[in-house]
Amino acid sequence: MEANEIYVDYLNGDGIEAAPLSDAEILEAVEQSLAAQGQGKTVIEPRVHLVPESSDKGHFNVLRGYIQPLNYAGVKIVGDYYRNYEQGLPSELGVLNLFNPDNGMLKAIVDATEITSMRTGALTALGGRYLARANSKVLGHIGARGTAYWNVRLLDHIFDFEEIRIHSRRPESRNAFAAQLEKDLGKTIVVTDNWEDCVVGADIVVEASRLPEPEPILKTAWISRGAYVVPYGTMSAVEFDLTDIMDKIVVDDWEQCKPGRPFGALREHVDSGKVTQETIHGELGQIVAGQKPGRESDEETILLWHRGLSTSDIALGAAMLDKARAAGTTQRLKFR
Repeated sequence: MEANEIYVDYLNGDGIEAAPLSDAEILEAVEQSLAAQGQGKTVIEPRVHLVPESSDKGHFNVLRGYIQPLNYAGVKIVGDYYRNYEQGLPSELGVLNLFNPDNGMLKAIVDATEITSMRTGALTALGGRYLARANSKVLGHIGARGTAYWNVRLLDHIFDFEEIRIHSRRPESRNAFAAQLEKDLGKTIVVTDNWEDCVVGADIVVEASRLPEPEPILKTAWISRGAYVVPYGTMSAVEFDLTDIMDKIVVDDWEQCKPGRPFGALREHVDSGKVTQETIHGELGQIVAGQKPGRESDEETILLWHRGLSTSDIALGAAMLDKARAAGTTQRLKFR
């Protein structure tokens, strides 16, 4: 090979499926990246957005970051088009580029479509590991597409729920989602036709709706004392007083939550000054790194608002790449 030739690893969806990460491996990769964040060994640039025509159609998210222990910098570009189901496509299609931070050379190109769903589910589940009651037995999950599957699967991996309830707007969507979960998890899934029946009495509540515009459908009165609540829809679905009942509010990265950033479940709360850097408990990475406590009693009601971390994408991409290389399912592309 000539000195100026550059080759990169290419890992497509087929290569990922041929050497899949286990649930434990997904959680481990993301948990280690959170610990690195808490230890100050990462760089997380706030995401930026590209809206080609209107946010009603969809938009692109661009996430950028660096993880020192992995020696990778990365950039992920992912589309967020909530009506893609009409074309038989995932709501989120993405690509992750991994770079050598010492010389800027591209090291790998990875299909990030499944990474996006996995890393979101891993954040929800790892938040549960540190912020939910250890004996949580009932999950109420709003939303059936995009990241929903990995939210439920990875939370169940940790808690082994006695009851899993799901709801989404379209009956065909929620019924298909329940069938998939029953097949993969080996347990009965309760399908509800409304938000209230899904949420009331649940130990863990996840709101992953796909609303076209903000609408306060998730009622504060439905949340049980001591629950762990994760609202993270792009468009807010929560009532403004939801934060009033919380003993702790935790975020994944305050820089992506602070005033002036677009979208998110607590956007109005932050922009109005109701939720500030001083009033939140801290970032999840600080808790994972042991710098701040997580749940301290069964009575605490705790909210996790996660916007999505570039470092989670990078950590999962790196783990997938390592496993695929060992299995021989990557391709080598000549860059120049």
